[in-house]
Amino acid sequence: MTRNGLGLTTYVRATVAVAALGAVWCVAFLTTGVGIEAFAYVFVPAGGATAAVAVRHAMRETRPGAADPVARRFWRAVLAAVVLITAGYAWLAVDMLTHADQARTRSMPAPAAALTALGFLLAFVALARVPVVVPGADRWRIALDRMIAFLGCAAVLWYVGLAPMLSAREPWSRQAMLLVGLGLLVAVGAATKVSYIDGGPVDRVAMRLVAAAGGIPAGAVSVLAVQFGYIASVPAQAIVMPLAPVLITLAVVAQSRAGRRPPRDPARHGALLPYLVMILIDVPLIAVALGAPLRWPVRVVLVAAVVVTALVMVRQYLASRETARLLRIARIQEERLQHEAGHDGLTGLVNRALFRERLTAALAANGPVTVLVIDLDDFKTVNDLLGHGVGDMLLVAVARLLRAETPDDHLVVRVGGDEFAVLLTGAAAAPEQLARRLLDAFAQPVGEHRLLVQASIGIATAAPGATVDSVLRDADVAVFLAKQRGKAGFVRYVDGMAEPVLAHMQLGGELRQALDNDEFRVVYQPIVRLDCNRVIGVEALVRWHHPTRGMVSPADFIPAAERTGLIVPLGRFVLRETCRQAVAWLAEFGPDGLQEAGLNVSARQLHDPDFVSDVAAALADTGLPCERLVLEVTESAVLRGTRVSRALCELDRMGIRLALDDFGTGESSLSLLRAFPAAIVKLDKSFVDGIEIDDGQPAAADARKAVARAVIQLAHALGLDTVAEGIESSEQVAALLDLGYTVGQGYHLGQPMTADGVSRLLALQRGTPPPAGNARDSGRGRDARAGRTGI
Repeated sequence: MTRNGLGLTTYVRATVAVAALGAVWCVAFLTTGVGIEAFAYVFVPAGGATAAVAVRHAMRETRPGAADPVARRFWRAVLAAVVLITAGYAWLAVDMLTHADQARTRSMPAPAAALTALGFLLAFVALARVPVVVPGADRWRIALDRMIAFLGCAAVLWYVGLAPMLSAREPWSRQAMLLVGLGLLVAVGAATKVSYIDGGPVDRVAMRLVAAAGGIPAGAVSVLAVQFGYIASVPAQAIVMPLAPVLITLAVVAQSRAGRRPPRDPARHGALLPYLVMILIDVPLIAVALGAPLRWPVRVVLVAAVVVTALVMVRQYLASRETARLLRIARIQEERLQHEAGHDGLTGLVNRALFRERLTAALAANGPVTVLVIDLDDFKTVNDLLGHGVGDMLLVAVARLLRAETPDDHLVVRVGGDEFAVLLTGAAAAPEQLARRLLDAFAQPVGEHRLLVQASIGIATAAPGATVDSVLRDADVAVFLAKQRGKAGFVRYVDGMAEPVLAHMQLGGELRQALDNDEFRVVYQPIVRLDCNRVIGVEALVRWHHPTRGMVSPADFIPAAERTGLIVPLGRFVLRETCRQAVAWLAEFGPDGLQEAGLNVSARQLHDPDFVSDVAAALADTGLPCERLVLEVTESAVLRGTRVSRALCELDRMGIRLALDDFGTGESSLSLLRAFPAAIVKLDKSFVDGIEIDDGQPAAADARKAVARAVIQLAHALGLDTVAEGIESSEQVAALLDLGYTVGQGYHLGQPMTADGVSRLLALQRGTPPPAGNARDSGRGRDARAGRTGI
């Protein structure tokens, strides 16, 4: 009911006008005797008819489906109640006008009283059917509160309203007292209902006004009856009772404005009602205590007071139980929150925050304190290959293993990610024994997937005056050194151990700035035909010109780049620079000037999902033909999983030549050469060293040449090109030529040089025609793979 406020205001004015007219007539009648007493009974049905039309108008103006079904049912019942009450009082008015001479002493006709009583009952039922939605835990408490409030209010109204009417010197008729009682009943029922309703389909203000429409006139009539007797019927009918239609119309207006008032907490207001009723019901008891006669109306109040008191005791008992339950739940929740705040959600171990608190307390106790930091080796590979779900299950299994292998008096912690820790206190702690026991446990398959996991362990014992941060830093340094020494081991921290590690970490931090400041340079080592010393290709190498350190060795910064992941952008820089420079050489010296340009690719780059697209973009942007680019990978990188194998196969399909670098030093196998799409095998320098020595012992000389001879024979059989690395003398060149090698690189053939240095070499040999065959190894053992490259 929200679209008809203007029309409802008209009905409010009409009912107010009827009430005002009745008041004016009553004053005139009582002061001057104008008119007849029976005319006083006209104003109630007149106002009631106006109120009924107002309710009907509001319901008719509401769009179908716009109002809540509960609200529509309530107002339909109110409309029926108003119609019945109006009909009853209209019957009374007609009866009084036809018997005007008996108006003061005549009772309400039984049919009229029945209609009116039925209307009051219908209004009471309408109020009772308005739902009070409460949680299950509060339902019984609110039911008790409402029962207490209803009985208490009813007892008080009985004492101050109906009981005095029964004992008045001019008692009213049974019909009148019945209707007054029903009016008070409606008021009490509505009051107890409204106290526990917040919002809802029926507006709480509207319900209060409906309650007031029954309660205010009934209470006022009872007071007038006791004080003035029969003469009170005139002001009751002309002034008091016409207020009921006014209140009903105002209730309709309040319902039409529902939703504009802010919500309130019903429990906050309803909880006070039982206590207020207890105070009110004590009023008759106080009157008796002060000497009022103990008559039967008072006895009814006493019985009601006893019942209400018993209900209040039951309510308090239930409230105490509920309070105890809530306190128990709050305590459990607090304990759970405290546990969750200090423990890891996945493994259930103590987390970093609680670990620092325990470590702080242990250091403050000045007793022996040792920390073991356990970092799982290559855990990222598990997540990459098997998924994060399997990785989480593995972490849970590792946590279970650590708890099983660690004594109960030590604290096991998940620091974060794949890093764990153990806090040891007391003089009896044996950190090295615990570290060995943990490493032995990791030697067995772990978890339901039966995975082999290795771990690096760092041990740090707190020195006098040590802080939490210093102890954890020392343990991290020890872990780092354990990984540097080959993983799957432990290192105990000693003084002075941190300086080189921190310098290495600082070097890693400077790599990002070096990339941004363009401090890296690409140099090129020539790849040369051994029979004529002609440059046929280059291998790109990166150098770091540090502004303060000077030239930083690749042996120092490449591991740091691998560890920090900056090897990916660094490799992208080398790739693009190499492709750009190769295109410049091709443009200057022609296709025969330089046949290929190669560069090393790390396993970390091959794991990058964008690596293949980066290579394709570099070739497309520079215009370098695919067959002119050689990517060199180590044997260990080839065995890094399906993602690496997939990337290598995609590069091979693009026409890029792949070289197996440092062959013979890693995890070489014949199956690797057949599975890996290699075009070139590079013989490692360790098999070239000493190959030229002739000490007069043919067996020893053959042994030094055995690997080099086996590699060239295997390469010819599989149709692969070969390059011998690390050549440092002309005698090694002669020995390699005798074995069948035709291409090599090394300091004897050419040291790494700038692009300008390579350009000068290419310019010198421009006038020298290439030897017949124009190939790495005279084409021996070629197959379709080598022929496809166009070299």
